[in-house]
Amino acid sequence: MPQLVYMPLTILYQDDYLIAVNKPSGLLVHKSWVAKDAKEFALQTVRDMVGKHVFPVHRLDRPTSGVLLFAFSGEIAQQVQANWEHAEKTYWAVVRGWLKASTFVDHPLKGMADYGQDADTQQAAQTQFHLINTVEIDAEIDRYPKSRFSWVEAIPKQGRTHQIRRHLKHLSHPIIGDARYGKGKYNRYFSEHLNAARLLLHARKLTIQHPVTGKGLTFTAELEGDINCLFETFKWTPQD
Repeated sequence: MPQLVYMPLTILYQDDYLIAVNKPSGLLVHKSWVAKDAKEFALQTVRDMVGKHVFPVHRLDRPTSGVLLFAFSGEIAQQVQANWEHAEKTYWAVVRGWLKASTFVDHPLKGMADYGQDADTQQAAQTQFHLINTVEIDAEIDRYPKSRFSWVEAIPKQGRTHQIRRHLKHLSHPIIGDARYGKGKYNRYFSEHLNAARLLLHARKLTIQHPVTGKGLTFTAELEGDINCLFETFKWTPQD
């Protein structure tokens, strides 16, 4: 079998029941009608790495990198999902402008028709944002002689479709590289001048209760590839 482009993925944790990996941006979790062009998927990649079937516990958007959890049986996956509302999820994002030090967004989100959801139905959605660092660069990307960006931490209470992306747009601080909710001028600048042609959203950390042992588990995904290089350019040092 030919070598997969994304193989191998970094394994963050593995036992007899669960495996967590660091998913790269651009890799779908599994086959989806939303992205018919995709040829490779995290599910098959992890299966081939470990030599046995795996079952997704949750999903990440295709352009989002970071912690992705699988189970080695459908039963275990369902047990983790049953307690998913108690899971703690932390994301990192690079956004346009300087975000306030701490911002809580309580903004209901409508279903997304192109994801097969009822567009007339609103669901509760809350996200806590924390400012980690900022940078100002000498580049007139829009209408100002210099451009400002923030590195923010996002902690969503729910997991609505594109919740973090939509909430940051609501704050007028869209994520860089977000083709749907962001601004093309900024996305193009990062792609052409900073070698960052992707959505700058990373699932940094996931904390769950182990479905068998009952112990708390925390998985942490380091920055890899182009997003890591960007942080080095901005002199941002990842730490918890």
